[in-house]
Amino acid sequence: MSAASALGDLAAGIAIRAEDSVLTAELQAGSEEAFALLISQYQAPIYSLISRVLTDPSDAADITQDVFVKVFRSIGSFHGDSSLRTWIYRIALREASNQRRWWSRHRGREITIETETNASGEGKSTYLKDMLVDEHASPYELTEHEEIRAKVEVELRRLPEPFRTVVILRDLEGLPYEEIAEILGAHLGTVKSRLVRGRAMLRVRLQPLIAQVKKNKGIMPGRAATNGVSASGASGSTRPAEGRLFGEAV
Repeated sequence: MSAASALGDLAAGIAIRAEDSVLTAELQAGSEEAFALLISQYQAPIYSLISRVLTDPSDAADITQDVFVKVFRSIGSFHGDSSLRTWIYRIALREASNQRRWWSRHRGREITIETETNASGEGKSTYLKDMLVDEHASPYELTEHEEIRAKVEVELRRLPEPFRTVVILRDLEGLPYEEIAEILGAHLGTVKSRLVRGRAMLRVRLQPLIAQVKKNKGIMPGRAATNGVSASGASGSTRPAEGRLFGEAV
């Protein structure tokens, strides 16, 4: 990392902490406007995180709501030892983990049926319908992108923990390694190791899909794609980090 890049990251970190401090003070004072701002900033990324971590993504809306209830009730105990985002992500992952445990105890038998339905390729996975980012693609391209995204989401959900959460936080949410380590309470080396293993497992699962995408685009085996297929299934995604699902040096 260059000195200029390091200084830029440091400046950005200081600015974020300053904003956190102001927002936290308003939240702890009971400001409804501050809480509305918090929800507007974090609702979409928290929902995205939870929907991918949960076994059944249809529960994501309810769990997201629970997260913000917990944030509202617990904000008085937040002392700024971490960034506000890190603290909220910890709560989100804890709530998602509690839901997964409930699922495994009470509804575990439904997992295989649910997974096979989504993975069969017959019909659409309705919970992914709003996740396409290319608004200018043709109807054919939209269908192709949605099918790819659906398959990636299915395989991602099949990754075992703790690898799935690290892949989601890094490659889909785009969080820096240091913050992921702080959220998970793990060493930086552990985070990187889990990421490497998680990516490797996902890459193996996605090999048939990658081969088919290359075939459809006329890419010869062993030749790098010039337009890049990301986990979103659409080129030019607003989330460049998603492309790391197919391999990137840690």
